Amino acid sequence: MALQCGIIGITNVGKTTIYNCISNTKGETNAFAFSATKSNIGVVQVPDSRLYELERHQVTEKIVHTTVEIVDIPGLARGSNKGEGVGNKFLGDIRNTDALIHVLRCFDNELLPHIDGSVDPVRDLETVDFELQIKDLESVEKKILRLERAAKAGDKDAKQGLEFLSRVKDHLENFNNISTLPMKDDEKRHVDDLFLLTMKPVIYVCNVDEKSAVKGNNYVERIKEKLKGKDTEVLVIAGEIEAEIAELENKEDRLAFLTDAGLDEPGVDKLVRAAYKMLNLQTFFTVGPKEIKAWTIKKGMTAPQAAGVIHSDLERGFIRAEVMRYNDFIKLGSEHACKEAGKFYIEGKNYIVDDGDILHIRFNV
Repeated sequence: MALQCGIIGITNVGKTTIYNCISNTKGETNAFAFSATKSNIGVVQVPDSRLYELERHQVTEKIVHTTVEIVDIPGLARGSNKGEGVGNKFLGDIRNTDALIHVLRCFDNELLPHIDGSVDPVRDLETVDFELQIKDLESVEKKILRLERAAKAGDKDAKQGLEFLSRVKDHLENFNNISTLPMKDDEKRHVDDLFLLTMKPVIYVCNVDEKSAVKGNNYVERIKEKLKGKDTEVLVIAGEIEAEIAELENKEDRLAFLTDAGLDEPGVDKLVRAAYKMLNLQTFFTVGPKEIKAWTIKKGMTAPQAAGVIHSDLERGFIRAEVMRYNDFIKLGSEHACKEAGKFYIEGKNYIVDDGDILHIRFNV
């Protein structure tokens, strides 16, 4: 599944530090604003302890995690819609992503000056939202002009589109993100081709100092109050600690570091899982002696579509799916035991795959 999650925020908030903790590629970090001139793209493993539980019941040569792409987009500034900082390139890179991770600076550090002179994550959030709203307004206004010409020529659908886009324009001009505008499916099609920036789902990450890693701080509380009632998630991550943990190769050393910091797992693991969920993704497994592998699908996909994620031939020649539920397999301990207990299911082309399903695809091409 070629889906991307973009990491965005004001310059010098710790975006690249967090990106480096989770990605298989590393971006350069320093204290200079706008020093990055291009986005970093990396592949991130999605942490899933179920893979290791499956290995307890099926000895295998290797375990393969599912992944998502993460894009670390250069820092934003006021006026990016006019080309300030890396300006329009930054906004263009956001347009290509499917969801956003908005990193907010919630720590003080005199050695890392804030571009606006003081630390204020609520102001930073509003700055980014404003820049995205202005860019969306440009896109909407251009389409309104196109539809006006079509409407004058008698196109009824263009007239309906104009009515809806007028609402969208008003919403943006009142400093609101499109994600907060109620719309029906028949209305949504009028903006689907615009890939609006403020329509994308967002997770907010409060990047805090070490002493605030567990309970947060006043900056975090202000962000939570700002986002109260919004359909989003707020995570607290201490970027510097996470960076140190990521450098440790030994699992026991990592656990000891986490314990000392009062954490039960790396915050970036929670972030990756939250991003995976935000992208409306879920996992199914294939289990065997050669490998136990996690596969990514969109929620609601059928068995043939899931088979196609493994290989196009499996979807083209799909006959049936042999399905075991993860919890049944773990409880009973083997495929044979699942069959004996009536927990081994034969499913056809209309079967909707559930998260955690263990699939074996029968096909013929």
